Amino acid sequence: MKIKIDIECTPEEAREFMGLPNIAPMQDALMEEIQKKLEENIKNMDPETLMKTWVPLTMQGMSQGMGQWGEMQKMFWQNLNMKPPSSGKDE
Repeated sequence: MKIKIDIECTPEEAREFMGLPNIAPMQDALMEEIQKKLEENIKNMDPETLMKTWVPLTMQGMSQGMGQWGEMQKMFWQNLNMKPPSSGKDE
């Protein structure tokens, strides 16, 4: 014996019928808080701060840092067992 019952209702009606709590207000408050945090963090991300974060201190500085950057690139190519692309300078 099979009995089939079709019930049409909205998700809110089903949640109420099953006795589940309505967590929509909590979700809205949480999403609002997350949005505020993201906006605050985006405002704090200026180019200087990003460079200090991404580039180690040993590579910062115009004259000395650029040479060290080149050394790091050479080391990278050596680790890949590849010849670095020519820079147009005589070495």
